[in-house]
Amino acid sequence: MLFTSYSFLIFIITVFISYYLTPKKYQWILLLCASYLFYGLVSIDYLGYIMVTTISTYFISLKIHEINQSKKSYLMEHKELSRKEKKEYKKEIKKYTKKYLTFGMLLNFGLLGVTKYTNFIIGNINSIVTSFGSNGTLSFIDIAMPMGISFYTFKTMSYLLDVYREKHDAEDNLFKLALFVSFFPQLVQGPISRYNDLSQTLFEGHRYKYTTVRHGIQRIIWGFFKKIVIADRILVAVKTMIVTPDDYKGFYVLLVMLFYTYQLYADFTGGIDITIGIGETLGIEMAENFKRPYLSRSIKEFWRRWHITMGTWFKDYVFYPVSVSPWMLNISKKSRKKFGNAIGKRVPVYISTLIVWFTTGLWHGAHWNFIVWGLMNGIVIIISFEFEPTYKWFHSKFNVEDKLAFRVFQIIRTILLMSAIRLFDVYQNVPLTFRMFGTIFTEFNFNIFYDGSLLQLGLTIGDYIILLIGLIVLYSISIYQETGSFRVYLNNRPQQVRYAVYSLVIIFIIVFGAYGVGFDSTQFIYNQF
Repeated sequence: MLFTSYSFLIFIITVFISYYLTPKKYQWILLLCASYLFYGLVSIDYLGYIMVTTISTYFISLKIHEINQSKKSYLMEHKELSRKEKKEYKKEIKKYTKKYLTFGMLLNFGLLGVTKYTNFIIGNINSIVTSFGSNGTLSFIDIAMPMGISFYTFKTMSYLLDVYREKHDAEDNLFKLALFVSFFPQLVQGPISRYNDLSQTLFEGHRYKYTTVRHGIQRIIWGFFKKIVIADRILVAVKTMIVTPDDYKGFYVLLVMLFYTYQLYADFTGGIDITIGIGETLGIEMAENFKRPYLSRSIKEFWRRWHITMGTWFKDYVFYPVSVSPWMLNISKKSRKKFGNAIGKRVPVYISTLIVWFTTGLWHGAHWNFIVWGLMNGIVIIISFEFEPTYKWFHSKFNVEDKLAFRVFQIIRTILLMSAIRLFDVYQNVPLTFRMFGTIFTEFNFNIFYDGSLLQLGLTIGDYIILLIGLIVLYSISIYQETGSFRVYLNNRPQQVRYAVYSLVIIFIIVFGAYGVGFDSTQFIYNQF
């Protein structure tokens, strides 16, 4: 069910009205029913997957919590134990709970792996076999990947890990946990909420508040503007240039880079705005997932601003555990002995960084393009870290860090670098991506910008004007929000001004949205994950 479809609008309006007509203590039950209905309408077969994840996580988390509570009780009753005895006892208990944690993670990540990566593995095995001249290839398996399985699996496993780490108690109500896992706005593309954060407002009842609902509707309208006016319009040109890539080399590839960058940004952030806006209309708070990433001055800063909940998930549950694991500490120790402290202390950080970015790429999709995309990000971040002393020397020497022109240069540099790496999202395979990128420097067809070629990409002059206006609005609001809240600014305007702005944006969406011949209001890009 498309977020931008009429059926979804009818669905969310029905949920909204029903929610505030339902007694507060039963509102979370209504949301659970709505979430399962939403997922079932997409495909009834998907419900089995999400129920297995929910039920297994529920019972495993309860068992881990029960063992941890028994541990606390035992230690309270046996205060005579020495520090060493307590340490040994805790170690044994941790081994016990770790078995349950491992089972839960293997089961659920295994479910994700089978549905998402089976044919990827088979394809790679076949490639290796055929390279040795054999014809004995394996057949691909027709297996459906449930919508949003990567998102709800990561959300559920973070909950299980936090119970294991005793960051919070296990949820003893199966149906409340089911709502946390399946909350319908987040099923499509996140954000990847943590239980401690989302549960604060998800389960409690809410009464209708005009201000809260108005804020949510503002956010939803803004999301529709990004998706329908900007993202779906750019998509037409991007599709044209990548379907037959050999016809669109040289500076066309530069266009693909920039067009896809803003298509993805408008698409993904638009979807998140709709998601968070829906939550706001119901009084439910969700974590922010973006903080104006295309105003970043470095790749490192970019990833602190882009898909924030995914980044913090990998940092907390992959990077830190890997970097302090016994085998990594052993590698660090050996590296220090062999190469000295300066290099030795970098080794665990760099290996952990590459592991994180490898898994990040793999999470995005079962394709070598995504894996290489992830590793390229990791390599650029490591190179940037190595050049930090040079950057500091340069800034101390020339004192340009706070100059507006230099900040603009850094932002443009980051956009171009990220856009180049994003090409791995666009083309069919890794060799083609490198080949197409190389044509930027070998085929100087600059004439496409003035000979009418841009009008052969499925967009008219009017479309380009609308895109330009849309991007100017997008950047203007982003720049303003670096120092203040545009929502607060709008709220402080007279009511007539506020409603004039709302009406203008809605009319712009209706009149200039990407509809009709040549356009298709598509599913959000991150739905595939």
